[in-house]
Amino acid sequence: MSPQHGTRSSADGGGRPRRQERHERTRPRPDRELPLVNREDLRADCSSCFGLCCVALPFARSADFARDKPAGRACGHLRDDFGCGIHARLREEGYRGCTVFDCFGAGQKVSQVTFGGTDWRRDPESASAMFAVFPVMRQLHELLAHTAEALELPAARPVHRELRRALARIEKLTRGDAASVAALDVNALRGEVNPLLLRAGELTRAARVPGRRKDHRGADLMGARLSGADLRGASLRGALLVGADLRGADLRHADLIGADLRGADLSGADLTGALFLTQAQLNAARGDAATTLPPSLDRPAHWAPEKSAGGVVDA
Repeated sequence: MSPQHGTRSSADGGGRPRRQERHERTRPRPDRELPLVNREDLRADCSSCFGLCCVALPFARSADFARDKPAGRACGHLRDDFGCGIHARLREEGYRGCTVFDCFGAGQKVSQVTFGGTDWRRDPESASAMFAVFPVMRQLHELLAHTAEALELPAARPVHRELRRALARIEKLTRGDAASVAALDVNALRGEVNPLLLRAGELTRAARVPGRRKDHRGADLMGARLSGADLRGASLRGALLVGADLRGADLRHADLIGADLRGADLSGADLTGALFLTQAQLNAARGDAATTLPPSLDRPAHWAPEKSAGGVVDA
């Protein structure tokens, strides 16, 4: 999980002026350097985690969880090897909430980096600190994921330098000790980073979908009938889309950061180039084989399977 740093050539103190000028012109610009984080480190690796989401976080009996569990108590289905005993049938057993959770790689960071590979069972005295760090780290990793995505948007180049500085700062914070991470004011940090993400999204949407674009930022669209809607390049940042009908909707290049898609029907929708869309958002929604997704995201296993011409379900 080591960060990948771009390399820059040091200036040559001697040499002929013209050669030095050429050297300066070909030196990589700061906003074109390699990313400071490996995007794969921002994907959950449960095999390297000590089951932290199954212990540190609370859940209440509801449609998402079959029973109550307080924070700091291990779920009854957590195995000795930190795997889930019902992972293959979580939805059938009433743990739908587990299937839509994404730690963005925070679990393995806390387990293997912050606590150096020593788990809370072998060192019970570290348990409370580990469980306090995990939810903070999860928020930091989500910010890292969004910032890293923004740096991959060519149209957002005017804010790449600021984004790179923000990325470096957040990444450094994730490598602090347990006490420093737990004490972080993540809301204040979000307040600094979100304007950069907003600007990156605006620049990208304007470049990819010129002209007027719908603005539903923070809108209450719960249960809205948006079947076939033209939402290309729309801002749906923080929109409440719980149970919304988005069948066949055109969501290409729409900004979906923070949008609540629980139970939303994305069957046949086109999400090509959707900005800041996460796997957790897709897992919380419904869709089918006709839903077009960005290549970096996976089609959730619970979505409707594809049917052949004869109407037979293809496994």
